Amino acid sequence: MNVVRETFLKTTEEILDADPDVAVVLADISAAQLAAAARRHPDRVINVGIREQLMVSVGAGLALAGLRPIVHTFPSFLVERGFEQIKLDFSHQDVGGVLVSWGGSYDMPTAGRTHQAPGDVALLDSLPEWTVHVPGHEEEARRLVLESIPGDGRVYVRLSAQSNGSPHLGVGFTRLRFGSSGVVVAVGPMLDRVLRACAGLDVTVLYASTIRPFDAAGLRSAVSSACGDVVLVEPYLAGTSAHWVAEALSDVPHRVKSLGVRRDAEVRTYGGIADHDLAHGLDAGSLGLSIREFLGV
Repeated sequence: MNVVRETFLKTTEEILDADPDVAVVLADISAAQLAAAARRHPDRVINVGIREQLMVSVGAGLALAGLRPIVHTFPSFLVERGFEQIKLDFSHQDVGGVLVSWGGSYDMPTAGRTHQAPGDVALLDSLPEWTVHVPGHEEEARRLVLESIPGDGRVYVRLSAQSNGSPHLGVGFTRLRFGSSGVVVAVGPMLDRVLRACAGLDVTVLYASTIRPFDAAGLRSAVSSACGDVVLVEPYLAGTSAHWVAEALSDVPHRVKSLGVRRDAEVRTYGGIADHDLAHGLDAGSLGLSIREFLGV
């Protein structure tokens, strides 16, 4: 099993053992891995079967009853298939919960398009007051899941099979490189390839594992010490955060280049994750070409 997913499941078991107000709702996915926890807490580990929309509604019902639900499955089933229930049962009812997906945009390429969800964060952006975590390392995933449990906010944790070599546990944008020719923003598992793509370039590199709320102050600070050109590299639909960049820099002359999963064509590629990275221009080589061309460096 992927180490990020395994870390999440182990952390979830620890939470269930420690906090009697937390419940987990599943739709078969990860039920086997949480079977021991279900035996210890049969009233707080609920597997509804392959009924993902019901899963979301059950989670919201538990929240209305005073519990803190963790609702978990693949993103295409959790956010896309369950979006109406997220909209009505969580957001409209104004209750909180922690939605946790695993699979990123195309981490299960052999499963085909049904298991790909590059539009998940963009969908949640249509609803108010959602925190969105996109950890790029298992240690970030553990910390962000633990921090999501207290309180009653609405949180989406987007886990991926792709990860960076080292964690960065700062809040908001962390500035990892300083330069004057532009700002490159790397979100979650995009960081290591962005750093490779920017090798030798005079650019500032920002990193975020939490992308909502958007760290407008951190971006403005970075742009103030560089030129106003911003390259946004996200592991989901290209341009998902572009409107937040525009709002943050509304009074600052700037240009934005959005890199992510393609919007201009339906990609029907099979093969491995690396093949999909290449098809979407998200491998280090393609990113380097796009960044250099946009910044003119």
